Amino acid sequence: MESWEIEARERCRDTLARYTHAGDRFLMDTYVATFADDGVLEIRGEEPLEGRAAILARFSAPMSDQGEGGGTAGPRIVRHNISNVLFEELSPSEAVVGSYFTVFTDIGLDHMGRYRDRLIPVGDRWLLAHRFVSVDWLAPDSHFGGQLAEKRR
Repeated sequence: MESWEIEARERCRDTLARYTHAGDRFLMDTYVATFADDGVLEIRGEEPLEGRAAILARFSAPMSDQGEGGGTAGPRIVRHNISNVLFEELSPSEAVVGSYFTVFTDIGLDHMGRYRDRLIPVGDRWLLAHRFVSVDWLAPDSHFGGQLAEKRR
């Protein structure tokens, strides 16, 4: 393995970690900064969100009253765990990465699924150019299940 590959892999892993930490702590500016300016977030069953502004608008509104420590409208704790990070393709200009996620909230295991990511180098970071989210299972009382559960039926 060449040194650029090791650096690229670590920068991609850093972006994946920043995405989950920021999302779990409702730090929306940091969350959207893990995407390239024209990055796309696609959740299975929903219209893709194109660009940081669209991603921020989608996730800021439902969580606006929750801040760190939670609020009355949602979970008091959210913890994403990412595992089995697999670099399917890697070049100096692009990485294609697959991984699994589980999400724990105050109800316990809330939901789980898979990410398929395409990351690109931007300056000294690797950012999400496209993230596809597939939610494979939802708890019956999932905090995040409303729309997702309806679309899966």
